[in-house]
Amino acid sequence: MKLNFHHIFIGIVRPLFVIFVAAVMVLALVAVSTYLYFAKDLESKESVMNYKDTGFILFDRNNQPFFTFYQGKYKVFIPLYKIPLHTQQAVIAVEDKDFYNHPGFSIRGIIRSIIANIKSNSLSSGGSTLTQQLVKNSLLTPQKSFVRKYQEVVLAYEIERRYNKAEVLEMYLNSVYFGSGAFGIEEAAHVYFEKEAKDLNIAESAVLASLLPAPSKLSPFNNSFEEIKKRQKIVLESMYEDKNINQEQLKQAEEEILQFSENRDAINSFAPHFALMVKDELIRRFGEEKIIRSGFKVKTTLESEWQLYAEQVVKDQVSKLAVNNAHNGAAVVIDPKNGEIRALVGSKDWFDEKFGKVNVTERLRQPGSSFKPIYYSAALEEGIITPATILNDQPVSYGLNYRPVNYDRKFRGNVTARRALANSLNVPSIEVLNRLGIDKAVEMAKRLGITTIHDSSNYGLSLGLGAAEVKLVELTGAYATFANSGYKNSPTTIIQIEDKMGNVVYNHEPEMDPVLKPEAAFLISSILSDNNTRAEVFFNTLNLSRQAAVKTGTTEDYRDAWTLGYTPSLAIGVWVGNNDGVSMDQVAGSLGAAPIWRSLMERFLQTTTPEQFTPPLGIVTQTACILPGSKQTIAVVEYFIEGTQPQTSCSIIKTPTPTIIISPTVKLSPIKTLLPLIPFY
Repeated sequence: MKLNFHHIFIGIVRPLFVIFVAAVMVLALVAVSTYLYFAKDLESKESVMNYKDTGFILFDRNNQPFFTFYQGKYKVFIPLYKIPLHTQQAVIAVEDKDFYNHPGFSIRGIIRSIIANIKSNSLSSGGSTLTQQLVKNSLLTPQKSFVRKYQEVVLAYEIERRYNKAEVLEMYLNSVYFGSGAFGIEEAAHVYFEKEAKDLNIAESAVLASLLPAPSKLSPFNNSFEEIKKRQKIVLESMYEDKNINQEQLKQAEEEILQFSENRDAINSFAPHFALMVKDELIRRFGEEKIIRSGFKVKTTLESEWQLYAEQVVKDQVSKLAVNNAHNGAAVVIDPKNGEIRALVGSKDWFDEKFGKVNVTERLRQPGSSFKPIYYSAALEEGIITPATILNDQPVSYGLNYRPVNYDRKFRGNVTARRALANSLNVPSIEVLNRLGIDKAVEMAKRLGITTIHDSSNYGLSLGLGAAEVKLVELTGAYATFANSGYKNSPTTIIQIEDKMGNVVYNHEPEMDPVLKPEAAFLISSILSDNNTRAEVFFNTLNLSRQAAVKTGTTEDYRDAWTLGYTPSLAIGVWVGNNDGVSMDQVAGSLGAAPIWRSLMERFLQTTTPEQFTPPLGIVTQTACILPGSKQTIAVVEYFIEGTQPQTSCSIIKTPTPTIIISPTVKLSPIKTLLPLIPFY
């Protein structure tokens, strides 16, 4: 039988030709689809570099990064002319010697990688040019396959068609990962050498370039000095071979002593409680899935210098109080004019294994007497009381079981509302709440931004002494509303948010929600800043070098100690206690929390001009009769909301001597000698 070689040839070639045509068509289809898919993302250098950014990074109010979530990348873009030429040459020497001679991909490199992969029976060798690495790092997935490699070549070619070599190198150097959380040459210079990229010398540039093949594995923070010098030497010799440095420069760079940064944990170790609050706020606004994929750059309200100082002050004061069984503290600093949280200390030490991770500023705690201004403000607004209203500080019973007593177990007879609130007298304060009603007190708490007090039927008159639980951050926000003349700005942690392309997606605007009449807010500020009236009980323990309103709080059995106060431009709330609610040893608000409050207020206000609480138009001053009809009747000048001022005048002007009745049923325990032997509230 005679063989027909022509038919055999056709039978072999035709299928191969069909396969070849099909392969070409597939490759053409992949190339076209890849181009169409990524075309928009190749339009600018920013879109190329930021395409794969995920998570988000937090900046303080001065644009310094301090925390990242969900693998957020911090990159500082600098133009190529600010990157030393020897730094550029070091990177090219180790990553792509033919960078200036290829169209984005290297045929020789691809052939070498194919041979290497065949020998190793894997896809471990990539043969990527610097441009292909830019594509791989910024646009494509890390998957290793022929199709993905082909897409890499297509996109590398297109990038080089659109951009010149200098622009490609600029994009690469500003986005490549150098290990230890550093993306881009500028951040790498800061992380490893605490300097700007423009100041890198040849030796340092060679070290950074040596990290690129395996940045996490080769990080100077994870390797011996000998290993670092070995990798550096390879880069320097390659630069010498390329005639980028001479023999003398090579020798000098090899002998130079490297000074690495000691600040290795600058990111993700500062203000963690605050950072987690920002994360929660972002989730509430956008949803977790969106922020994971967002690449957001979030400018926060945090003032880093204030934060550092606040953390240290809280830690120092809690350490002093350890002998009195007080083991934790927290503080919130708010700008009343916009609600921005300028500093926040959630616990005395984030790294404390027992309670450090707990953010006490958001935990429920009883506020004690620091709750009193909430319902006093409602009573003043309603006209139920004025600062000159006479209240009865004497033994009284409400119903069968509730008999309020003052902190010092003394009764003072008739007192004004101003004197009662300034000195934190419990008995007359409960009288104010009883006149006002629980419903209106709860309503005011809600208006002022306290979200944890709901159904008024759940509370009795003990609400007036802080029996209901609140959050420090919200109570500080309420005091900030007093400071802002009754206009509420909800506490916020965010100033501005940009997406990965630099578009602004959110700008914080103050709410300025009028929740309390300015006149009532002013009267609260006037009373709480009245140093003379407050001195009867507190002496000068709460006074600052300028006018400031302040109120303390202490809960039953000394479980919580509070101090909250403000000027027109700064509100600070402080808590001291134990996370588990264990009682402290007679640590009241003015002993435990007030020293922190005073230190923070004085420090943060020291460069500002002293401010006064200015009476609004609806406030009038008038002489009022105090204790009318008694032997101690006097006349004082007092502030009133217009229309509530008294209509009578006084003929006797005399300084009163208040009658103090000591409750016979209570014996006071002495305070440890560490604490001053004076009554605190």
